[in-house]
Amino acid sequence: MQPTDIRNPDYFHKVVDCQWACPAHTPVPEYIRMIAAGRYTDAYMVNWKSNVFPGILGRTCDRPCEPACRRGRVEEAQAQRPEPVAICRLKRVAADYKDDDISARMPRPAARSNGRRVACVGAGPSSLTVARDLAPLGYEVTVFDQDPKAGGFIRSQIPRFRLPEEVIDEETGYIFDLGVEFRGGVRIDSMKALLAEGFDAVFVGSGAPRGRDLDLPGRQEAAAHIHVGIDWLSSVSFGHITSIGKRVIVLGGGNTAMDCCRTSRRLGGEDVKVIVRSGFEEMKASPWEKEDAIHEGIPILNFMVPKSFVHDQGRLTGMTFEKVKAVYDDKGRRSLVPTGDPDELVECDHVLIAVGQENAFPWIEKDCGIAFDKWGMPVLDENTLQSTRQNVFFGGDAALGPKNIIWAVAHGHDAAVSIDKMLNGEDVRERPAPGVTLMSQKMGIHEWSYDNEVAPDARHKVPWRDVNQSLRNIKVEVELGFDPATAWKEAQRCLNCDVQTVFNERQCIECDACVDICPTDCITFTDNGVEADLRTRLRAPSTNTEQELYVSDGLKTGRVMVKDEDVCLHCGLCAERCPTGAWDMQKFLLTMTHAGPGCRAPQREAA
Repeated sequence: MQPTDIRNPDYFHKVVDCQWACPAHTPVPEYIRMIAAGRYTDAYMVNWKSNVFPGILGRTCDRPCEPACRRGRVEEAQAQRPEPVAICRLKRVAADYKDDDISARMPRPAARSNGRRVACVGAGPSSLTVARDLAPLGYEVTVFDQDPKAGGFIRSQIPRFRLPEEVIDEETGYIFDLGVEFRGGVRIDSMKALLAEGFDAVFVGSGAPRGRDLDLPGRQEAAAHIHVGIDWLSSVSFGHITSIGKRVIVLGGGNTAMDCCRTSRRLGGEDVKVIVRSGFEEMKASPWEKEDAIHEGIPILNFMVPKSFVHDQGRLTGMTFEKVKAVYDDKGRRSLVPTGDPDELVECDHVLIAVGQENAFPWIEKDCGIAFDKWGMPVLDENTLQSTRQNVFFGGDAALGPKNIIWAVAHGHDAAVSIDKMLNGEDVRERPAPGVTLMSQKMGIHEWSYDNEVAPDARHKVPWRDVNQSLRNIKVEVELGFDPATAWKEAQRCLNCDVQTVFNERQCIECDACVDICPTDCITFTDNGVEADLRTRLRAPSTNTEQELYVSDGLKTGRVMVKDEDVCLHCGLCAERCPTGAWDMQKFLLTMTHAGPGCRAPQREAA
């Protein structure tokens, strides 16, 4: 194998699994260390720069960082139930305990306009991120939304018992304080008309506003008692619906279904069931969302396919379901086949349909230069998010289909870079490199500027409000969040994956001291070879090929040092033990380059 080039930003970035997995690439270990030090406002600002909505995401993020967390992998052999660091809930800690007034830490509104006008359709997370990135640069950004308040589906579809409204108001307010104009209660009905207003660029962040319905027998006759889930949640959020029948069926296995069933319990539903056609493990809902529903006494019934709505002269009385089972072919593909059992009748008073969402762009005229594919999705460059009309960009659910808030934020950053480059006459396909620093953490012979002790604690549980109390009021937040003492303990579980072991082969005397002291046997001195062969000759099994091997240049004996990044705990013992300083612990900090001068190509001076 060739020696590892640690100058490549992606090499150490991939080692920081949580940051690599985060669509916005938030520097997770950096802000967790700040929380451990009680620097809550600093931790909040690190998050705010990257993911824009720390308080919101600290409660509602889908947490792609946590399945990637090294802690969970390390605990597989030691713990009965391996658990990653509670990254998401630590983010909330930064929001809960930051200074009350952080206005001095925020960017100032632009002193003057640069003369360019940008329209954002929809006031959801992707549009607000675009506005946040562009407004301080002097762009005149106007955000349109059909609802009177900003937030998009964050406000309209996430229940208040998960996300208090004051948190939404605070974090959307920070963006409007940058000089962004918000036109609430304004519905955009024509792209042509919007473009005719003279905007230099348009960003479409209108979400996936249409919930899928079920065209089954009885649907029209009993329509008054059957609701599309996302529309129903929006009506609840804005106070148009305040009650529901005692017997409720929720159809669907995603997070929207979990919000529907838990909301139903708070509006009078006593017998609330979630019914899905798949198995429990195959449901799209996040594991913690399913756990929350079950904790509140809501059963989830599997392998039942809806067949009809049963009604009595328009009054819904139940639904019939066909029982199915999963059958897999020789390629592992699943199909659902009837079990042959009689159809099952489940009695109910209301049904909420949460079987998916889809995009709807009836307001974009077919002849305005924006192409759509056969599924009705805009044809985009997935890196730049530019449509077939040069000055129109898409992001969030409107771009690539329903995902989650953190993906919408990442789209907003990318689209803002594209808009900024386009309006400065640059090729939007040339993407800016991230900022990277590597800094030694050495404070003395055996001292580091970070806490390198590996804490043995199991994951700490976030306290909940008493379920009987929380079910009585739809606006009472269920999760209470970590207190500072528990947050500190949870932060200690982080393995500081961004503090990298950096090897200098010129100083190595091949004494094998690092090999002897390594608690995970991740370091091997051996003859070089092709990767597949080299992985079989390491001291510890090397099975995760997703993480690369750190390979040195040739040593004096002709051997090479090979370190399996997947096994390393970043404990620093190798560097403490090394008698020559061939090993060093260096903090790798990667920051994404957002819109602004840093994203633009350097200008050559005239000769």
